[in-house]
Amino acid sequence: MSVKKQYLKSKPICRVTFRVPSQVAKKAKNVHIVGEFNNWSKVSTPMKRLKDGAHVVTLDLDTGREYQYRYLIDEDIWENDWDADKYVPSLFGGCDNSVVIV
Repeated sequence: MSVKKQYLKSKPICRVTFRVPSQVAKKAKNVHIVGEFNNWSKVSTPMKRLKDGAHVVTLDLDTGREYQYRYLIDEDIWENDWDADKYVPSLFGGCDNSVVIV
């Protein structure tokens, strides 16, 4: 998994690209990113499947913040981001959430 950040010079926005590699989601029918930036919606932010089987999405996030998130694969499997800036305990399920700091 990977997170790529690109800060915009004209606005307090960071364009963040989230990527789930093919070895994690190659056979997945769908992958969604779920987090604070989309009110933890399981359906509002689908990731695009690439030819190599990876899934990717780019979001514009306000700078000066931290956002918790996780990946939802095939509406059933939750995954954290291996390259998250940090992890924090989730309020649900006794697991951690990934965090991106922008």
